[in-house]
Amino acid sequence: MKVHLIFVGNKFIYNTSLKDYVQRSVLKNFDYIDNTTFYKESDNTLFLELDSLLNTESKVIIVTSKQNFSTIGKVLCTVTEDNQVLKEGMLIPSESYVYKEASYLLEYKNCAVNVLHIDEMQKFPKLLLDSEDSKEVLNIFGEDEESLRAILNPVAQTYDLRLDIFTIIDGWIQVNVSSKKFGEISKFIPSASKLLPYKIIQTDDMATYIIEKLTQFDKKITFAESCTGGLLSYFFTSRNGASNILDGSLVTYSNEIKANWLAVEEATLEEFGAVSSVVVKEMAEGALNVSEADFALSISGIAGDTGGTVDKPVGTVFVGLKTKDGFSKEEYLFLSGDRNYVQNQSVLHAVKILLLSSKDIFFEI
Repeated sequence: MKVHLIFVGNKFIYNTSLKDYVQRSVLKNFDYIDNTTFYKESDNTLFLELDSLLNTESKVIIVTSKQNFSTIGKVLCTVTEDNQVLKEGMLIPSESYVYKEASYLLEYKNCAVNVLHIDEMQKFPKLLLDSEDSKEVLNIFGEDEESLRAILNPVAQTYDLRLDIFTIIDGWIQVNVSSKKFGEISKFIPSASKLLPYKIIQTDDMATYIIEKLTQFDKKITFAESCTGGLLSYFFTSRNGASNILDGSLVTYSNEIKANWLAVEEATLEEFGAVSSVVVKEMAEGALNVSEADFALSISGIAGDTGGTVDKPVGTVFVGLKTKDGFSKEEYLFLSGDRNYVQNQSVLHAVKILLLSSKDIFFEI
């Protein structure tokens, strides 16, 4: 059954922060959204859209402002030949028997419609629609897609499961497992783990997973970033519980700041340049010394769209890791894409290095 997300109101077109918040909230309940459509308040084609959708086997989520909430109800009543009534202080279609504050559910033929209202600086209302499928997300490291399909597809067929396999970055593949029987998934995951020991992390939110694991083992982490400008730190601080594992991090863009804040040797910078394996090693070591954390990740590179040279073209990135017990690792990357995509890939490679450096913390058989 397809999921359709409909925004009604100019604010959802222009207020990207609010729009993104709504989409994140919806995706907590659904694996994906099949279609997303935006309508301005004055767009009369919404009636035709709803008239069409209500005659299909679909799940429809309509998000609007409080000002337009009753108007959407009127449109639905016109389509379904119903009338609005007052329930819990809301004017909603009389056939809506499931409702919470700022949210109601209407079922018509084979279609289910959840109408919600939200405005700026408000909490997202309770979503009354749920996904029919049970799902789990597996993150698998050190394998390629072809090998994974050969290993996992026969097991998935045994338990009548659907697998969606795709690459996040080199060496990190995500597998979305879905079924109408959650018990079958619970049997599949142990079988997959036996076939791929110490390679699977079961989570749909890697940042939260790492925070929970580091908290469990009473470990701290810090970061020294150049080309990512704090994006690696934000990867974690955008999640609850980040303060348990992170006391602070450093964004060191210029060579002078790298030297003054992280004690990167000026001779190293002159000889090898800021974008080098040696420099990210010293950046990680400096961040570890300043913060007294257990892990330090460092990134330096040329994200673009300009700034590249023949020897170090745009997309050249180095990622480093240093641990309190003396382990260090540096990785050279040559990444494609625009500035933001190069930055995001760099962050994910740093996360991957962290995970693989401490399998005893992050992986289970």
